[in-house]
Amino acid sequence: MNLLLQWAAVQLQPYVSDAMTHDEIAQVLELPPNPELGDAAFPCFALSRQWKRPPAAIAAELAERISAGAWTGTGLGAASTVRAVANGPYLNLFFERDEWAPKLLAPLLLSEFGHSQDGAGQRVILDMSSPNIAKPFGVGHLRSTMIGNALAQLYRASGYEVVTVNHIGDWGTQFGKLLEAYTRWGDEAKLKEEPIRESLRLYVKFHEEAEKDPSLEDKARHWFWKLENGDEEAQRLWRYFVSFSMEEFDRVYARLGVQFDHTLGESFYNDKMEAVVSRLRELGLLDESDGAQVVRLEEEGLPPCLILKSDGTTIYPTRDLATALYRKKEMGGDLLLYVVGGEQKLHFQQVFAVLKRMGEETSDACRHLPFGLMKFGGRKMSTRKGQVIFLDEVLDEAVSKAAAIIAEKNPDLADAKETAEAVGIGAIVFGDLLHHRMLEIDFSLDEALRFEGETGPYVQYTAARAFKLLDKGGLSLAEAEGRSLSGAIGGSGLGRHLGGAAAWECLKLLAAYPEAIAGAIRQNEPAVVARFLLDAAKRFNRFYHQERILTDNIEETEARLLLAAAVAGVLRSGLGLLGLRTPEQI
Repeated sequence: MNLLLQWAAVQLQPYVSDAMTHDEIAQVLELPPNPELGDAAFPCFALSRQWKRPPAAIAAELAERISAGAWTGTGLGAASTVRAVANGPYLNLFFERDEWAPKLLAPLLLSEFGHSQDGAGQRVILDMSSPNIAKPFGVGHLRSTMIGNALAQLYRASGYEVVTVNHIGDWGTQFGKLLEAYTRWGDEAKLKEEPIRESLRLYVKFHEEAEKDPSLEDKARHWFWKLENGDEEAQRLWRYFVSFSMEEFDRVYARLGVQFDHTLGESFYNDKMEAVVSRLRELGLLDESDGAQVVRLEEEGLPPCLILKSDGTTIYPTRDLATALYRKKEMGGDLLLYVVGGEQKLHFQQVFAVLKRMGEETSDACRHLPFGLMKFGGRKMSTRKGQVIFLDEVLDEAVSKAAAIIAEKNPDLADAKETAEAVGIGAIVFGDLLHHRMLEIDFSLDEALRFEGETGPYVQYTAARAFKLLDKGGLSLAEAEGRSLSGAIGGSGLGRHLGGAAAWECLKLLAAYPEAIAGAIRQNEPAVVARFLLDAAKRFNRFYHQERILTDNIEETEARLLLAAAVAGVLRSGLGLLGLRTPEQI
């Protein structure tokens, strides 16, 4: 929760202890939309129901009691000055800046500020990225990868034990199609030279030819049947496609700065599916439908869930049932998160419903976290039609454009190449995470790379500005973190130098960083933190332009440098949680 609101709840509690607990007060406290209305607002509607008096009358009485000097500094040391003003049904609180600025600044300088132990003792298994073998790592895979990566970091920052799993698509009928295509039209030399592009060509050709000759679909199903039944040639080709695909994926992940605790293909669960099918039979949940085996889910308002196809081969739901049970029972997951596109909503509803029918507590631990499509230039990606934009090519273009912008801004930058990589890739990642994950994104690289507006480079550049100020002022972030504020400029002395409107508003916003992380966890939405970072950057830039930071007054300079250090630390921390690097010079 916002530090200022926490303290307001502590201070208010003695006045309303007969009607509301500290937590209840904290839940209703608000930040006024206009700073002129105060620093915190307490709506008196809940008290009105308890005390059976009009909320405006209650606000007026509380304002009078507080103004009469009954305010205490409970839990915060000496009594502190707060002005209370009734505004209709709201009690608006104004914190004395000289007194409260040091109290706000001190925790902001801690290296772990914003982190918590809210999730201590809980293990989260997070399914993310999950590309398909022998297919390109296109821009369509970016969302699951980076949303999942950000959520993993956010959960860790909140005290959870997080286990990330890359659930590689290395099994299924698509391999039957690929094997049929390779035996018909494959070129081993081309496959060795450009394995991913040649695989894509074969996959597209199969679908083009299958439209003319539907019998190819049957031949592909037979190849997959052979693969499932251990055919030596099918297995050899399958292993080859898996090996070169993983090399390509690992290279892209390294560039994105993404790591996994486990990379487990769908094939990992092959020996675990028979137990699931047997259990479904024992429970009497399997029904025959046109030769296939299904679990009927009419009571849940869902279509039947296909478990075994008519030829006896497995399908996605079978494997995902085995996967969920393994993650709960063998990996010890308390919460199973699936960062998978919104088009799979029905699939996960069916899988979770079948788990519930089986009487498995695993069903209550499962959460599908869907996201919308990412388009480029209005185009939806389609592997079957060959409409794929390779992520590597987009990253290269972003880095190249970032390098050109940086060369113009700072031609003498020493580590220009590394900075361009951080800014270019960061622009793409931030441009994705800035939007609510369920929104469809039509991505514009030129827009994402702007150094002003709602972009990653804007936040990175603001952080670099703060670091540059620290460098000029002879103060490092490490020296500022955890700095005792009780020295020569402590107390009201420091507060006096941070009492300007721009500095105070910047402090108040930074104090909300813990709540931004908590909110992102509650909603499983990294955009909450991305939006917070944009607001923090804007507030700091306002302070930077309105109040001189490096002045002739040593105490004034030191106080404002400490605020710049708090900004640099929070921006670097928040960008890191989202998967972005923070260059100290741009």
